[in-house]
Amino acid sequence: MAKKAASKSKEKPAAAGGGGARGRGPGRRSAGLGYVAGSAKGKSLVIVESPSKARTINKYLGPEYVVLASIGHVRDLPNRNPKGVKDPVPGVDVANRFEPTYQVLPGKEKVVEDLKRAAKDVRSTGGEVWFATDLDREGEAIAWHLAQELGIEPGRAKRVIFPAITKSEIERAFRKPHPIDQDRVNAQQARRILDRIVGYQVSPLLWKKVARGLSAGRVQSVAVRLVVEREREIRAFVPSEFWAVRGEFTPDLSAAPGLSERWAKVLGQRDEKGAAPTLKAQNAWLAEHGGFAADLVEVGGEAFDLSASVRDGEPEDLSERIGRIARLAGIGGPEVTVREDPEGKGPARFVRTATGRVDSATPYRVSAIETRRTASRPPAPFITSTLQQAASSRLGFGAQRTMRAAQALYEGVEIPGEGPVGLITYMRTDSTNLSGEAVDMARAFIGRQFGERYLPASPNVYSSSNKAAQEAHEAIRPTDVALTPSKVRRALSEDQFRLYTLIWERFVAGQMTPAEWDSTAVSITGGADPKTPLTFRATGRRLAFDGFYRVVGVPGADDIQTLPAVREGARVAAFGVEPQQKFTGPPARYSEASLIKTLESEGIGRPSTYASIISVIQERGYVEQLQRRFYATDLGEVVTDKLLEAFDDIIQVGYTREMEAQLDKVEEDHLDWVDMLKRFYVPFAKDLAKAEKLMQHAKAETTPAPPEYTCPECEKAGRGASPLVYRFGKNGRFLSCSLYPECRYASPVDREGRPRPAAATVNVACVKCGGPMTKRTGRFGDFLGCSRYGDKENPCDGILNIDRKGKVTAPSPPPLVTELKCPTCEAPLNLRSGLRGPWLGCSRFPQCRGRGKWADLPEAQRAELEKALEAHAKANPVAIVRTLDGKALTDASGRPLATAPTAAALAGESGEPETLESVAEELGV
Repeated sequence: MAKKAASKSKEKPAAAGGGGARGRGPGRRSAGLGYVAGSAKGKSLVIVESPSKARTINKYLGPEYVVLASIGHVRDLPNRNPKGVKDPVPGVDVANRFEPTYQVLPGKEKVVEDLKRAAKDVRSTGGEVWFATDLDREGEAIAWHLAQELGIEPGRAKRVIFPAITKSEIERAFRKPHPIDQDRVNAQQARRILDRIVGYQVSPLLWKKVARGLSAGRVQSVAVRLVVEREREIRAFVPSEFWAVRGEFTPDLSAAPGLSERWAKVLGQRDEKGAAPTLKAQNAWLAEHGGFAADLVEVGGEAFDLSASVRDGEPEDLSERIGRIARLAGIGGPEVTVREDPEGKGPARFVRTATGRVDSATPYRVSAIETRRTASRPPAPFITSTLQQAASSRLGFGAQRTMRAAQALYEGVEIPGEGPVGLITYMRTDSTNLSGEAVDMARAFIGRQFGERYLPASPNVYSSSNKAAQEAHEAIRPTDVALTPSKVRRALSEDQFRLYTLIWERFVAGQMTPAEWDSTAVSITGGADPKTPLTFRATGRRLAFDGFYRVVGVPGADDIQTLPAVREGARVAAFGVEPQQKFTGPPARYSEASLIKTLESEGIGRPSTYASIISVIQERGYVEQLQRRFYATDLGEVVTDKLLEAFDDIIQVGYTREMEAQLDKVEEDHLDWVDMLKRFYVPFAKDLAKAEKLMQHAKAETTPAPPEYTCPECEKAGRGASPLVYRFGKNGRFLSCSLYPECRYASPVDREGRPRPAAATVNVACVKCGGPMTKRTGRFGDFLGCSRYGDKENPCDGILNIDRKGKVTAPSPPPLVTELKCPTCEAPLNLRSGLRGPWLGCSRFPQCRGRGKWADLPEAQRAELEKALEAHAKANPVAIVRTLDGKALTDASGRPLATAPTAAALAGESGEPETLESVAEELGV
């Protein structure tokens, strides 16, 4: 539909700034929640989403404005049909051009009523209603729903948007209001209805064919598929073998024999975890002793490439060939040993080690020295996806945690002496564009702070990799570069400060000059046989000019070394040569950062949805994070397979990308959103009907297990070695006898599908009921669970953790819940006693990792809380874990006693393991 021109406003723009910004009665009281009847008469009403945004905007508007918050969406599709209505999708009349029916969200009735009364008071005295919700689709939809509820025609509404909540941006927006963008609203409606159709029609199918309570999502299911496919790539991966040879050299020929022995000792060192010295530690030792490392690159003038081929399923044995290379390098009588690794696949089954001491008299010379100046350009300013990726990799933040902190920084934080200040621009954007004002601000700051050498002749311009990026939006940047992280530190929570620092540094660095490096490559040629010379190459670099690193810091790298001064043609001596067997690795598991990057590059989702996608796929149990990497669960794999079986198109990456492009066309090119939904729904409905009839239940399906896994119960009964199959049960995948139900053998499996031993009883008394405990293996490793877990008559859910040393630890007592609010999500803060004293953490951990500032509390309040914590500790003492015969295993603080045996040793003192029948019952077989 054609957009109508915005009607001219009779209101004065808010150029006066903040006549009522700090404190005049009605203006200040009205910022955010609640409405006092009659207080808006003679004024204009401004509606935003959140109270914090309302407070910040109210600071810049004069007393003639009342600012109220809708607290997010006020209307949505109903969750269920009214009585007597049997629409397949509640709130959507599929047969009538997908006509949606909206209702006020439960709990929002008073908010809507307050806004209606305020709008009525404003309009009765000639005032205007302004819609200042966020500038994305969701913000446009909120404005549209509000206009509908207030009886204001969207085409005549006064819509204002600003990329940053600053005085200048607000004044600019209020000078140029426009109607609500119906195309953008339609794009949001289409997305909402698409998601509702998939969720409400596919989820019941999963209930029937997999398990009750499951749910499907149009975009989330594709994200799960990405993780599942990566899981299977890793599982199916067979490594390839290759060899690398590293040598250590020194220009001091007389020192080489002594260095040889000392270097061998360095390589033989192991830390408490059994790990060898890191590459960084090795390079530091070499630099301290005047040596350097180089990699073998040529043998007899040909590129060095020693890789194993596979013939008839057996990998080639490279022992003889690597032994020859070792002898050519100067190792006398090298020895190649081999051991078999039963866990290895393909060539990785055979682990080979080549050892021997290099003869330091082996002739080597510096055959070439290459030097060149290289530059490292500053990165582009953040967009939503790159901010989430950087916060994940550098700060350890999840996407939701990042967006909560960014939302607070955008909407405004209380700065002493300034009031609420919006510190960053809008945080949901896919554009790296910067306004001319922002660039000028950055360049002026750089010139003042760092000097002309750090300022490029012309501004740095960055193009967006996303073709659909909306260049009218800006990248995420500070609203005022003069508000450095150190200046606002005390006003921010820890998360807000760390994220603001990241954003501020990236913005400033992006307008600075490149860093410059002097890179050097030294070639070393020689060896034991002049007819077959070896060439090693060493590389190093030195920072010549820090450029933008002046702000973000110089990145560390383990493989960068400092090369000693050498000249071409000079002799050098080898004091170490290490042939190293290596194997290619499987594709890396997704982290939050890399999954978001893939979603963005594949066109799946949009900046506003990345965080929720990551959150939802974990909450539904389809994927889980271990050590910040995603693993597909058995449930995730089964659901993905079932969805692919029925809807091969809608969870295809390409199809989802095209749907996102169609939604963009609804917004930007006036594509009819109803026609778009029809094109989706017709084939979807056919696939759904077919799946209802033909799809087999997941629990009825089996897949063969590897032939080495056979049924022990059948062997005992004289039925022979019956093969095992994989089944899917209430606790995930498990092994079952192929003769089921005649044989009821079942066994849990590990991540690789291998049988897991049945839980063994451990000589530890449950702290809840005093009964024996069993050692179990869960998603996060071994733990102890009460043997009465799942008991129908007298169940107990006692659990004890096992620490890294294998010892049992006592459960932590419950925290003291305080009335203090989390600075990140406003949930109550928990008070605990730590090694450094009391500390405050969010009660929603790990969903929220907000922390309270204990040191900033008034002394009297701290004293009161410490007294309450002491009383709480007395009422909830730490349980002492004991053996079944009463011997203490932990101290009063819950830590293991030095003399306490490990859980493995305690299991050795136990009785019989659980029966296979009990495992089968637990698995629901």
